[in-house]
Amino acid sequence: MTTPSNPALRERYLRDAVATASPAKLLVMLYDRLVLDLARGEQALREENRDEATAQLQHAQEIIMELRASLDTSAWEGGPGLAQLYGFLLTELIQANVRREPDRVASCKALVEPLRDAWREAAVVPAPAA
Repeated sequence: MTTPSNPALRERYLRDAVATASPAKLLVMLYDRLVLDLARGEQALREENRDEATAQLQHAQEIIMELRASLDTSAWEGGPGLAQLYGFLLTELIQANVRREPDRVASCKALVEPLRDAWREAAVVPAPAA
């Protein structure tokens, strides 16, 4: 499915996609955007575009903070470890931005991509019947 080319239609399409998405799909959408922000931030740092890098990396940090805030660490045994990973990612991205280290951003992206892929797989598996 392609998205509309008209900016107003595209905005409505995205708004509707988010409003009608399941919680699992929303999580995948957040991870997708996080990976995109990290890729863009890394590229901007490599091109020495400080303003763009800061914007992308700050947005990535906001996503990570939202993921961490919505994480129920008591729901499964991996919850506390995932919360620690989110904290680590936040620290790394702040340092990468301050020190202008694109390789640090690339390392964060390498940690996030397998998580995104796992959540994407989990989102298509039907939940067991109660």
